Amino acid sequence: MKLFRALTYRPFALLWAGQTISRVGDHLYEVALAWWVLQETGSALAMSTVLALAYAPMLLFLLVGGVAVDRLPRARLMLAADAVRGAAMVILAALAAGDALQLWQVYAASVLFGLTDALFQPAYTALTPELTPEADWPSANSLSSMSMQLGRVVGPAVAGLLIAAGGVAFAFGLNAASFFLSAAFLVPLWRGSRRPARTDAAASPLADLRAGLATILAAPVLWISILVFAMTNVTLSGPYSVALPFLVTDHLGGDARTLGLLYAVFPLGYLLGGLWLGRKARLRRRGLMMAVGAAVAGGGILALGLPVPLAVVLVAALANGATLEAASLAWTNVLQTEVPAERLGRVASLDMLGSFILLPVGFGLTGLATEQWGPALVFVGGGLLTALISLAALGHPAIRRLD
Repeated sequence: MKLFRALTYRPFALLWAGQTISRVGDHLYEVALAWWVLQETGSALAMSTVLALAYAPMLLFLLVGGVAVDRLPRARLMLAADAVRGAAMVILAALAAGDALQLWQVYAASVLFGLTDALFQPAYTALTPELTPEADWPSANSLSSMSMQLGRVVGPAVAGLLIAAGGVAFAFGLNAASFFLSAAFLVPLWRGSRRPARTDAAASPLADLRAGLATILAAPVLWISILVFAMTNVTLSGPYSVALPFLVTDHLGGDARTLGLLYAVFPLGYLLGGLWLGRKARLRRRGLMMAVGAAVAGGGILALGLPVPLAVVLVAALANGATLEAASLAWTNVLQTEVPAERLGRVASLDMLGSFILLPVGFGLTGLATEQWGPALVFVGGGLLTALISLAALGHPAIRRLD
């Protein structure tokens, strides 16, 4: 039961419950959107464009979001973001129900979601340590990640059935409802939400950014890790996010049910990793955990592109999720212990910017590579590059010796 100790704090329990519901809707939407793009366009390039348009505005506004998160009440920012995203999904669902949804409208929604994520994600990272004591941060981090993975399991698992029963519009509508429910869970946190405590309250926004950047550059473990993440996020997320639907149809000979199964198995691995690490009060050898975990995850991606039975593919997907979860939880704990609380929003936004800055280009290149060489080769190449880049990080003592 040590895993669930962070839920004994009511504010965190409310935050966690709302996000669990929202994330189920998110991943239901992910499958519905992927299937809609595949059916309407049959283009890997269109799929990559949808993803790129979500990430590009998020990256552009992350620095603004990080400054806002360290200046404004974090729970209120998250509530506003949920309300805006819910309203956008209502419009998208209505267009789909009227058979009037067009690709440019999907692109526009992706841009809007990217903008709101630029506020929401740093706020969530910075708010979690406020709601729980330090001894329970591993529990809170694991539960937060498990919330996301539960969404990734439940959403895709039921997506095919829901789309078959009510169509894409029905799935979009459920995602809209999940945003509004998430906002409702944040309402009790509104009254207690305060501006973050600061020692440099008079500093300008630009000075805020410089202080956040200085914090990262002063700690090799931070800037090296972010640099590695920038490269491996492309080599991992490109194949998974862009090429997986095409791998299922072209390489595995599957259908929407196979795609949903794979989307569900990856996060099952994350859940196993979270169950293991969430019981611990302190994570040890975090540098090794991050590097080796990401390298093994790369091996799992590589295996998907090989001519192996579906059972082997499922085991590889499970291993990918479990080892990536270990690496991710180690990194989250590093941020919480190595970064002052008053700068955590800015550092989290800079972390996201650095880690994801190459993704829009990476998605585009992955789409082109998938159409040129096929999805199987994209998975093999992406997995191999991930393993090599991750292990190379151990060459620096800041990573190798990080406990």
